[in-house]
Amino acid sequence: MGNRLSKIVTRTGDAGTTGLGDGSRVAKDCSRIEAIGEVDELNSSLGVVLAESIPDDVRDALTEIQHDLFDLGGELCIPGATAILEAHIQRIEERVNHFNDQLTPLKEFILPGGTRAAALAHMSRAICRRVERQVIRLANEEAVSEHVRKYLNRLSDLLFVLGRTLNTAGGGGDVLWKPRRNEAKS
Repeated sequence: MGNRLSKIVTRTGDAGTTGLGDGSRVAKDCSRIEAIGEVDELNSSLGVVLAESIPDDVRDALTEIQHDLFDLGGELCIPGATAILEAHIQRIEERVNHFNDQLTPLKEFILPGGTRAAALAHMSRAICRRVERQVIRLANEEAVSEHVRKYLNRLSDLLFVLGRTLNTAGGGGDVLWKPRRNEAKS
């Protein structure tokens, strides 16, 4: 890569445009840039989870996902490029199954919370769902790989399972939703 990122202040975006990986310039508020920014926020939120004390297998999974998300952002940055493949989706599905098999089956809805690490994983899951919605908006305007959409959908599933996993690892359990709890007080 050399000195590719040696100059941080370029002033090229001062007029409200930014460069894509193919050299074209687009408005900073266009759907493509919104999607790229949402992917960056998701990746950053995973960095916050990784700053916690978490099991090694969860750390490995999240670190791998951070690399995938950088690739996914790169794919979005170059219209027509392909970086996320079926193999990425399969790997996420395998991780979901691996972690979910270690958990007790859910019989109730759960609230996002519990340990700090689990709450952060649930926050990342919510961000992932927002990324997915933004990518769908972009796909309504321009071509977006089906693999990108599937990857994000599976990733939100994995982050849900990891939230549960982190609660278990932290010595707690799921925070169960108590429906109609105010009705009993009437």
